[in-house]
Amino acid sequence: MSQGSQHHALTPGRERATLLVLGAVQFTHILDYMIIMPLGAQLMRSFSIKPAQFTLIVATYSFAAALSGLAGGFVLDRFDRKRALITLYAGFGLATLACGLAPTHHWLLAARFAAGAFGGLASAMVIAMVGDIIPPERRGRAMSFVVAAFPVASVLGVPLGLVLAGKFGWHAAFYLLAGCAAANLALASLALPHIRTAVHDHEPIRQMREIISRRLHLRAFAVGAMLVMAGSSVIPFLAPSFIANVGLDEKVQLPIAYAIGGAATFISTPIVGWLSDHVDRFRLLAWMSGAAIVVVLFVTRLGPSSIALAGTMMALFMVTMSGRFTPAMAMITSAVEARYRGGFMSVNSSIQQAAAGFANVLAGLMVVSDPSGRLVGFPQLGYVAICFFLLTVLFAAQLRTAAPHVAKPSQRKPAVATATEAVG
Repeated sequence: MSQGSQHHALTPGRERATLLVLGAVQFTHILDYMIIMPLGAQLMRSFSIKPAQFTLIVATYSFAAALSGLAGGFVLDRFDRKRALITLYAGFGLATLACGLAPTHHWLLAARFAAGAFGGLASAMVIAMVGDIIPPERRGRAMSFVVAAFPVASVLGVPLGLVLAGKFGWHAAFYLLAGCAAANLALASLALPHIRTAVHDHEPIRQMREIISRRLHLRAFAVGAMLVMAGSSVIPFLAPSFIANVGLDEKVQLPIAYAIGGAATFISTPIVGWLSDHVDRFRLLAWMSGAAIVVVLFVTRLGPSSIALAGTMMALFMVTMSGRFTPAMAMITSAVEARYRGGFMSVNSSIQQAAAGFANVLAGLMVVSDPSGRLVGFPQLGYVAICFFLLTVLFAAQLRTAAPHVAKPSQRKPAVATATEAVG
């Protein structure tokens, strides 16, 4: 049996209910990260803070998730997945509520740190549970359902934040998310299965040493890091560029463009998931990355355009960007044995959060506004993103070479597993 093939079989109905809950948990975590970006103007006015202080509020979430993910690598495999996920997600919901109640910018900063810490660990548990309950031959489609939370939340976060802030103030976004978290927590308590994943005689130091010392794991971590850096370098400036460079109206046309992108992603996600279970996952990742490179070259150079063209480019951007996640995350999840999966995914989440934060900082250094308000440096940032696309494919090729089964889920050959363990 290959490294990633161990799973706990569920009935079809229970499997669908579990994936629905896991997708909802992942969606609220990503949306919590994305929704604060359009609240910048109100937060700076409400708390009388400078842009640099607001940037710190945004970055704190990623850094907290990175630190907690690293810490979680030591201990998460000691607990059953359901108990760990419910505990962590409850902490996330309370921290999100605290964000809405924060009376000062310092309290908001502390609440964002807590939300990032709990949310990052909960996200790692979501991916680990997908690997626990879904066999490799169907893991691509299941993973597409969960990782779709990232592009969909990215699409909805900006317009939703703008609408709620405009009508009810910046507090409303966090109250809404806290309410969604409470509902998801109740569903998770009822729908998530009790599966025995706790590692007996767990030794945190030895567990972490084995997670980070295996070369196969390091290759998977590299794929995960490059995967998020490609998107995180461009996405923060996507909405500002559509306003400043493309000329879309912030209140009407920009939400329409995002809605078009969301609809296209909703259609493409199950298709890419099906493909990920029926074709070589590395080749699918390479094709989606190639398409994303072409789209990024156009998007970062897009000038004044109609809403039709802008919506089309937004749709292509979101489809190609999200299409990379499904095969890549299926490969990463299949590269680890079940006994390491919780800690491994926690460390992987930590690395991805840190990589996203680094990409955001790099983008902020490269893109500036000229006197007319147009964003300068965005085309050059596109070249940087392309480098990350290519590195994703390069590291994924190395991962496939070391463990061929991660790209071909239908093949389960014991000889491959033995060779893979030798590589690790």
